[in-house]
Amino acid sequence: MRKINLPLTKNIIKTLRQGEEVLLTGLVLTARDAAHKRLVNTLESKEKMPISLKDETIYYTGPTPAMPGEIIGSCGPTTSSRMDPFTLVLLKKGLLGMIGKGERSDKIQAAIKRFGAVYFVTIGGAGAYLSQKIKGNTVLAYNDLGTEAIHRLILEDFPAVVALK
Repeated sequence: MRKINLPLTKNIIKTLRQGEEVLLTGLVLTARDAAHKRLVNTLESKEKMPISLKDETIYYTGPTPAMPGEIIGSCGPTTSSRMDPFTLVLLKKGLLGMIGKGERSDKIQAAIKRFGAVYFVTIGGAGAYLSQKIKGNTVLAYNDLGTEAIHRLILEDFPAVVALK
């Protein structure tokens, strides 16, 4: 498997091939449905964004609380199609990568190609295993959303497959 350092760049994405297995290392954001909705509402109302999306990768996950002495609880992917209503707006703001599970709508597949972005899939049902690949965790925004708050994670050799680009 090829190792990919994050953050992504357009040049890195150009070298990826659909179906390629990769190990992701570096910084990602987390966001699920509620955070996506709030981000888009913030953009539409022209308020100040709590984070920058430029060149970011979002992992579609809502990590469970960490046990004492742990960095994070279970941290598996959620169904990516639930983020499709919000994805185009975020791609326009510079989002380059997404990690989740499942299919994307035809509209979002086309947008990923048009914006030169990439969609990775990872192992559904393996949140405990995937949490071992997370070496750092900080809440950045929307703490009131609990497990759906936006986190900054540090990944190390996080397994994924290039699904769309």
